[in-house]
Parts: sequence; structure tokens; C-alpha cells
Amino acid sequence: MDTTDAEYRDLVEQQQDLIVRISLEGRLEFTNTAYSELLGKSKDELAGSVFMPVTSERYSDVIATQMTKLFRPPYACIVEQWLQTRAGLRCISWSIKSVLDAKNEPLALVATGRDMTPLKNGQKALRKRDEELMLLIESGSRLYYAHTPDHRTTYASPRIRTLLKCTHNSKKRSWTDYLTDNPVNAAGLERTLRAVSTGKREPPYRLEMETEDGNRIWIEVNEIPVVKDKKTVAIVGSLIDITERMYVDEGLAEAEILFKGVRPKEPQAARRSPLKAIRSIFGRDEGAEEESV
Repeated sequence: MDTTDAEYRDLVEQQQDLIVRISLEGRLEFTNTAYSELLGKSKDELAGSVFMPVTSERYSDVIATQMTKLFRPPYACIVEQWLQTRAGLRCISWSIKSVLDAKNEPLALVATGRDMTPLKNGQKALRKRDEELMLLIESGSRLYYAHTPDHRTTYASPRIRTLLKCTHNSKKRSWTDYLTDNPVNAAGLERTLRAVSTGKREPPYRLEMETEDGNRIWIEVNEIPVVKDKKTVAIVGSLIDITERMYVDEGLAEAEILFKGVRPKEPQAARRSPLKAIRSIFGRDEGAEEESV
């Protein structure tokens, strides 16, 4: 059955998408009802008006660049236009295609537009939430990261990069590249491998790492395997810089050796432990009574 022009027109007019035909001079030759209702103007008012009156010059250059594709293969392009309408400023995504003659020369342009404002607003809200979440994460003492089961880093907190003195031209691509030859690292790496193979969380562990400027630091790692379909697909976790704490622990260990065997001459009840006094200074024995050395 042949389709009449009236049926074609009814099909176009019933569309919720915006449909327009534009001359090569950039003027509207046809607009459907959805377009005229969006702008709050009649079809007669819109006829002959300039298509895409941009609201800012920064959009005009982008649109002009994209629309040059309409005059050479593939004779089509997609552009976004922020348009002032009776409903306020709206973002319209236009899919434009050239109407060609027998010699593949453009005769006119046909465009279909869709209001993308809700999506744009949603993306904006999502970006704002991500920024707020990132601010919250970065303000804590812990630094967050993620890596694949084969140790390829997929995310590292900006503060981790700062801690390791990472540079843009660094040749190190895996977090294991920063490990020192300290034997304690082998035990930590073993826990990561076990978490990957079992899909179960391992207890926190410590690692010694070397920053890109040659300094050695200690970190405490707490990580969780991400399991999908009974297979570990990633490791996510957090770490904290415990370098100063390790120095304190080493100092306490040396002090314990130093004071080992020292026996005060006063009675047992009156004895004071030098090691206990040192721990009190460093605040490591919160329940101890205040003592002086």
C-alpha cells in the first residue's frame, strides 16, 4: 500500500523528537510541532529563521567545525546545542544528515533533535557527588588504591602518588615496582596472592617501599578482594604511612636491649622500669600512671 504525503506528515508531526529541514544557507525550511512548541513560536515565525542560534560563542566554533562533515563523507554529524526555550535553557543533541543529489552534492540538511537536559543535569550532579566523595576520601589518614589480580594499578589516590614521589615520566607501572628487597615484603606479597586465589580477606600487613627519590618508607596495608562469579577480579584497599611509628618501635626495641639486665638497688615495690617510662613518653601505655625518668 502506498503511503501518502499526509501520512508521512502525520508520522513526523507525532514525533516527540525535534525534526527540522535546513537550507544550505542555514535557514529553517521546515519544523515539526515538537520544535515549534519547545521554542514557543509558530511554524510561520520559525520559517526562514537561522538554525542553531547559539547562546555563547564558545559553542559556535565547535558546531561549525562539526558541521563541515556535512559537505564531505560521511555527510553526517552529531552536535549539541544549548538553546534558550520557553522552558529555559535546554541542551539539544542534534543528529544531522545531508540530503544529496545524484552527484552526491548536498541539497539541504535534515536534523533530528532530542532534549538531553535531564541527562546533562544528572551527569553534573554525579560529578559533584564524585568530587565531594573524593574530598572526603582524601581528607582522611588512609590512602586508597585498587589493582588487578596481576598487580596492575587501576587506581591510586593522589596522595599515594605524592607519598611515593611519583612523576609523569616514571617507568614504574605496578605497585610492586616500589617494593624494596626487605624480606618482610615477601610475606606481604604472599598475603595478596592468597587473597586473589581464595577471594577471602587477609589480615593487615606491612611493607617497606622505596620512593622515586630514593627514600625508604613503611606502610600498613589493609585490603579486600573483589569477587564476581566466584572469581577475584580486583583488589581494593587502603594504606597508611607508618614510617614514624616504625622508627619509634625501633627506638623502643633498642631501649629495651639497652636497659635489659639493669636492676635498681631499691626494694622491689619501689622499682621503676626505665622502659615503662620511655613508653609513657611516647604515649604507648595509656593505662600506666604518669612517671618521670
